[in-house]
Amino acid sequence: MNYMLLIYLDEQAPQMDEAGAKKCGGLAERLGASGHWIAGGILQPTPTATSLRVRQGRRLVTDGPFAETREQLAGYMLIEAKDLDEALEIASQHPVAEFGTVEVRPLREIPVVEVAGRS
Repeated sequence: MNYMLLIYLDEQAPQMDEAGAKKCGGLAERLGASGHWIAGGILQPTPTATSLRVRQGRRLVTDGPFAETREQLAGYMLIEAKDLDEALEIASQHPVAEFGTVEVRPLREIPVVEVAGRS
């Protein structure tokens, strides 16, 4: 089953140091070698975000994230794990789990849609 690890941290707190970044890279390498890694990425800071809502057919665009919370979504990892316990074990190895939050969510299976011109 696929799981999304949503990485949250307080943008006002000191960012991860170089050692923490190396730990993240090492975790990604280990997950790749073990067949658990699917994808991952780091988001730009919240001031670069744009939120979109459509209400009564009108598009409403707002600068920044919609929710104002202390911890903001900072990145993600998409992994494959046999069950929630294995996904939680993998999430517990993420360096941000020591000072932020790693939310673990299973993904629903959706039918594959063929798109013309894409392979």
